[in-house]
Amino acid sequence: MSFPVQKHNMNKKSFTRLTQPTSPFHQKGDPSSPSAKPYPLTVYFDGECPICRREIDLMKFFNRRAHLRFIDFSASSFPSTEHGLNQCDLERVIHARWADGTMITGVEVFREMWDAIGFGVLARFARRPTINALLVKAYAWFARNRLRLTRRA
Repeated sequence: MSFPVQKHNMNKKSFTRLTQPTSPFHQKGDPSSPSAKPYPLTVYFDGECPICRREIDLMKFFNRRAHLRFIDFSASSFPSTEHGLNQCDLERVIHARWADGTMITGVEVFREMWDAIGFGVLARFARRPTINALLVKAYAWFARNRLRLTRRA
């Protein structure tokens, strides 16, 4: 991988500096930058929920860097004991696990997925206090009602 070269003239001395490619989504030193995270992020989702499945299909489409892994916990082959997860907890709210074993749940899973697929701007916007409060309430409502909304209650 080659980096762009910038040449500068300072006090009649010329020097060359290698620079990292920049992106509006990932700024150097940004703690939400994908390079600072213990990928892959394994996302546990309900494949029987049409809304959940659509969201995960979208994430799979944008997962070009392969930072995300997906496990359908509704599949009969899913061994919940092997993953150390409770089926009831998984059904209640979305879960994800970092490669280092750290578990995250709820809205934070979506923000981390957005970061992983290169939508860091959206993730940072979703972390703003007012937006975060709205998202947490909206997701809590959705999580409580998703079976009824998808006519699986």
